[in-house]
Amino acid sequence: MSLENSTFVTGFVLTGLVIQADLQVILILSLLILYIVTLVANLSIIIIAISDHTLHIPMYAFLGNLAFVDICFSSVVVPKMLTDFMSQKKMISFWGCMLQIHFFHFLGSTEAILFSVMSFDRYVAIAQPLKYSTIMSYNVCLCLGSCSWVIGFFHALLHTIMTARLPFCGPNIVKHFFCDVKPMLNLACTDVSLNLKLLAIVTGAIATSTLTLTILSYVFISKFLLKIKTSQGRKRALSTCSGHLTLVALFYGTAIFTYATKGSLDEDRTAAIIFTVITPALNPIIYTLRNKDIKKALKKLFKTSH
Repeated sequence: MSLENSTFVTGFVLTGLVIQADLQVILILSLLILYIVTLVANLSIIIIAISDHTLHIPMYAFLGNLAFVDICFSSVVVPKMLTDFMSQKKMISFWGCMLQIHFFHFLGSTEAILFSVMSFDRYVAIAQPLKYSTIMSYNVCLCLGSCSWVIGFFHALLHTIMTARLPFCGPNIVKHFFCDVKPMLNLACTDVSLNLKLLAIVTGAIATSTLTLTILSYVFISKFLLKIKTSQGRKRALSTCSGHLTLVALFYGTAIFTYATKGSLDEDRTAAIIFTVITPALNPIIYTLRNKDIKKALKKLFKTSH
């Protein structure tokens, strides 16, 4: 069945966040502040990682990638959500909706893969410090970084194509503040069991494999930490991992709640707010607070700017 013959709906209405009128201004301001923090903080990480030559190592190259993902990830959802608050009709075109689905899953899965790559990088740095520059060579880092983006892109493309091919005959009300696969499948006027299976299997495989690799890396890291005799040495090694571990817990905790559980609509929307708005703003702040090298680079940047 062709797309032209099967799709009758040309646009969708987003229900957004249903809140009391007197709280709407507070929510808009909160979202705007968090979005500005996301842009400024993550952009600062990127600038520092590029401009400071002492940070030209794989760890900060991957962190720069993560910061760029967070900027794009939040931008897929927040600007549209803010404009919807100020308009009566929260409309989004059919292809605008498909693009939102694509980039949401593209950037989300890329971030998950980057987290596992970063955990492997920390394992090599702690377990094989003398061979670190050889193992994490420029070509290896380029390959790992590129693979993160490519796998994320094709994972999202699968869901986008499968969703775009579905017939949407009406109603066209998406019970969410952005277009995601699960709310869209509820609107399709056909059997969506294949789509649900692919969402569970493919997305589940990426989430499970990346989380498993991350956990394994830290299991091996913990073994090497136990071998370090001095408490100062252990603290130095932990300082490079603690920020990453906190980000992983935030990311996977919210992702598992959203896609692996059958929560209510309100619970899904709350988890999505954390996932798309709060976490991208917290990521660079947590990493900066936990990392001495970034603190030094920030101080140096502020001194030169003044």
